[in-house]
Amino acid sequence: MTDDEKYMRRCIQLAKNGMKNAQPNPMVGAVIVCNGRIIGEGYHQRCGEGHAEVNAIASVHNPALLKQSTIYVSLEPCAHYGKTPPCADLIISKGIPRVVIGCTDPFAKVNGLGIKKLRDAGISVEVGVLEAECQELNKRFMTFHSLHRPFVTLKWAQSADGFIGISGQRTAISNDLAQAICHKRRAEHQAIMVGRVTAETDNPRLDVRRWVGNNPVRVVIDREQRLPAMLHLFDGTVQTIVFTAHDTTCHCPNAEYECIDFTTDIVPQMLHRLYDRGIQSLLVEGGARLLQSFINSDMWDEAFVETSDLILSQGVEAPVIRHGNVVSVENIDGHMMTCLNNPLKK
Repeated sequence: MTDDEKYMRRCIQLAKNGMKNAQPNPMVGAVIVCNGRIIGEGYHQRCGEGHAEVNAIASVHNPALLKQSTIYVSLEPCAHYGKTPPCADLIISKGIPRVVIGCTDPFAKVNGLGIKKLRDAGISVEVGVLEAECQELNKRFMTFHSLHRPFVTLKWAQSADGFIGISGQRTAISNDLAQAICHKRRAEHQAIMVGRVTAETDNPRLDVRRWVGNNPVRVVIDREQRLPAMLHLFDGTVQTIVFTAHDTTCHCPNAEYECIDFTTDIVPQMLHRLYDRGIQSLLVEGGARLLQSFINSDMWDEAFVETSDLILSQGVEAPVIRHGNVVSVENIDGHMMTCLNNPLKK
């Protein structure tokens, strides 16, 4: 491992501290090194507050050392005025002579402009150190800005013989630890989706009560607007978006209808509408038909499949992923959790 890789790995470690509060901004870490010694560190702690570079520079006790230093940053420094001034301008103003960047920022207002600004100022800039790891760190942000849709995660639990439940009945398959992990995953996504049958049968809250974090926006499909208002989805505690075939007003508190065309593929339509709302990540939890529609459209990015030792013998067959790369398999208190990613995503 080179020194540049070592310090970039530290940037990634720091950036992960922003998982909960940085979104919808990317997670970014920065490290400042002078004569082989780290003299400053920072990460983007909260959306709307100082970026990683700002916090790292502010942490340096002797600012005079900046003119002899290298700043490492996991994502290209911004070059535009948003809620905070451009980080590229700050780096230039401090006289930092060398910048090492993990990966470029696909956001249209940056996307190479930060790098250009730094180089035009005479700063030595190296790009692409641990690039794959830095892109993986912000896979939701990257997908949103490059594919113009939310990053889509699929999740379901299935029996050992391949069923996700008994038709018309609420069927408990996940164990307690897997449920807690699921709620953690919910906290890491901006929105969560289920189909009409799942909403009716399970009456889910779709919240993070087993974890700490923000509840995601709830999304449900209800083509003919048949879901009863007494469901947890319509309790008004969290924003709820209902995809429907009819352009009418939803009278439930904190809920609204979003009209789409059900005579054609609804998946790209729904993702486009969520993209327009600025939703960068979507967790799809069921049912089988909805999950399979995302799989068939190749509009999914990762999937978590929990397989229990329960035998149902009959019921609703689990979705099938035919083209997926297995990333990991974990034993979650006796249940196997398989993580896959999609090599064909679009």
